[in-house]
Amino acid sequence: MRVTGSWVAIPTPFREDGYIDLEKFKPIIDFQHHYGTDGLLVLGSAGESSMLSQEEKKQIIKYVVEYTRDKIPILVGTTGANTQDTIEMTKYAQMVGADGALMVIPAYIKPPQEDLYNFVKTVANQVDIPIAIYNNPTRVGVNIKPETAIKISGIKNIIALKEAMPDVSQLIKVQLGLKRRIDVLTCDAPNYSIILPNLAIGGSGTTNITGNLIPEEFVQLSRPWQKYEDMINSRTLIFKYFPLMEICYSVTNPVVIKAGLNILGLPGGKPRLPLRPLVGEKLDQLTERKLSKHMSKCKKRKIQDKHSFNFKSTTPVRAWVSIFKDKSKCQLGKGDKENVRF
Repeated sequence: MRVTGSWVAIPTPFREDGYIDLEKFKPIIDFQHHYGTDGLLVLGSAGESSMLSQEEKKQIIKYVVEYTRDKIPILVGTTGANTQDTIEMTKYAQMVGADGALMVIPAYIKPPQEDLYNFVKTVANQVDIPIAIYNNPTRVGVNIKPETAIKISGIKNIIALKEAMPDVSQLIKVQLGLKRRIDVLTCDAPNYSIILPNLAIGGSGTTNITGNLIPEEFVQLSRPWQKYEDMINSRTLIFKYFPLMEICYSVTNPVVIKAGLNILGLPGGKPRLPLRPLVGEKLDQLTERKLSKHMSKCKKRKIQDKHSFNFKSTTPVRAWVSIFKDKSKCQLGKGDKENVRF
């Protein structure tokens, strides 16, 4: 299994009462599939996996695996609070037919490098499913060093490394040591800005959240470079959408992504406590102060993109309409309210 191009980390939709809403995964997945997204990450940071019980995770994995089968490949987050929970969830993902698993080091423990390696090896040796490793030191408190990442790549079913740390020299050391044995992708956090450096040294693509809102553009941006024109295209798109990426990461993930999906008429819903949704004046400030100057304005309310997805917008529409290439179809009408209701 190869992990290349744009892999979008999708959110977990919840009902008003806080329970997971499995049916709402469908339009989110369909939107990504329609625009050619290369793969999906389920139950990652964007999926609020740390806020879900083991049983809820199993329900989501089973449902999403069945719905995406023969449609779009997925990696499902299987890391639990401890090694045994991680093994259990990874075995379950394999049993129900997931394409692969995504594993991060359990948070708060901060193991030394040798123990970190043993954790990955212990889980991987219990299953045959392909596994991607997620290095996210900001969230988990420990960095997978290049020599450890290279050692991990020798485990039989490790297929990819997702890097989310702001160190280009580490990326280079990892790529030199891996010699392309596994795919290396980077997150789209703008304060890290490691997408272009990774692609320049042979990286395989991105694992991103901004693609929830601009999937087609992130497919183009995330293509591995084969020729000079690929570099020019990625650079152009980074410059164009960097402000939107900044907005997506301006509040704890996935708060902004869920608000953006709601604005598009897709079922982002609310995050689970302790995270709270963007509403009223707070959402207004976010869109008016940070988005409007970067996004196109429309004059009437109805939003319809070139592929006939119909969205009911509750606004501020003008802050997001530039995600559609055919701006002539984006319109804002009289009486639009400035506040989003969830």
